[in-house]
Amino acid sequence: MDFTIPADFSEKIAEFEAFIKTDILPDLPDWSRKRELPRTLFRNMGRQGWYGLRFDNGGLKRQSSLKESMIAETLARVSPGVAIAALAHTDLGLMGLFLFGSKDLQQKYGAPAVEGKTVMCLGNTENIAGSDVAGIAMTAEKVEGGWKLNGTKAYVTNGLIADWGVITAVSDPGAEKRNRLSMYLVNLNAAGIRRKKLNKQVWIPSDLTRLSFNDVFVADDHLLGTRGRGLHQVLEIFTNSRVPIAALTLGSAVGAFDLAVKHMQKRKIFGKNMIGFQAKAFELSDFYAKLESARLMLHKACWHVDRGEDFREVSSVAKYLSVGVAREVTLWAADIFGAASVIREHPIHKYPMDVWGSSLGEGTQDVQKLIIFREVMKNYR
Repeated sequence: MDFTIPADFSEKIAEFEAFIKTDILPDLPDWSRKRELPRTLFRNMGRQGWYGLRFDNGGLKRQSSLKESMIAETLARVSPGVAIAALAHTDLGLMGLFLFGSKDLQQKYGAPAVEGKTVMCLGNTENIAGSDVAGIAMTAEKVEGGWKLNGTKAYVTNGLIADWGVITAVSDPGAEKRNRLSMYLVNLNAAGIRRKKLNKQVWIPSDLTRLSFNDVFVADDHLLGTRGRGLHQVLEIFTNSRVPIAALTLGSAVGAFDLAVKHMQKRKIFGKNMIGFQAKAFELSDFYAKLESARLMLHKACWHVDRGEDFREVSSVAKYLSVGVAREVTLWAADIFGAASVIREHPIHKYPMDVWGSSLGEGTQDVQKLIIFREVMKNYR
């Protein structure tokens, strides 16, 4: 395995850091107050090619997973909330279109989304079904020329502003549980859809929205993949998106770590800088080593993706490790700032909360353990 970061990747990250300074940081306080992201952000990111997919020769093509992960980590260091909105657009919404959409659908809807002219999301989680994806209740009734969708998707990132959603629903209620669901590409501006923005406390300024569907018509050619394979398809989307969300989680931890170290260098306590206490030096070293270990696992997962190899196990291990260390690092960083960390406007305040969100996305820590266990036991048959 080659651990060298290609020179062109390093150059791209430097360009992206400059983009963050000019196109994100000046407006981030205003977006955070409004708790809403403007569509111009998606357009600006798309125009400069910062999404993990590209449109080429009439279809969607995947860029380097390593490059995408480095971009996600870099953005999450500054704003995990902006990073999750970009991830939901690309690695959930667009990923569903990329993996399961017909060539015609990719050509019609892929290019505008990659360019940031339209915004996408994934609607899967319901009040009664999160990790147990097969337990969702939303229905898709077969009618002439298409389907009618009824039900509610409870927690949808980008749901407030998205033009198109990748939506799962029960199409075959009489089938086995694993074959009940299908997946659809749905126009979220269609008649019968209501949006309700939720008052969340993580990943600000991205939105979390409840989408309600009342007899929403979806044409036959907007069925994604195969009827009855929706469960398998959404799990494949999650497997793919675990790599970038691991990068986002790691970036959140690194952002908190950087703030804490800089504060320790300046903060005087009992007559000397906090960084001068051996206990704090040991804590810093311990967390740095854990962050580097998590990054190596993340890059290994990227390496498997980019080589076209099975990455189910390594993606779950990468996500599991990144969440574990991020929980420790962000709480430690908040402690370093003391009482100031409880102020919502303080830069450190968001990181522990956002890592809490990361721990839920694409499966909780217990879900990752189950996936890892199943993959490991394949070696002991």
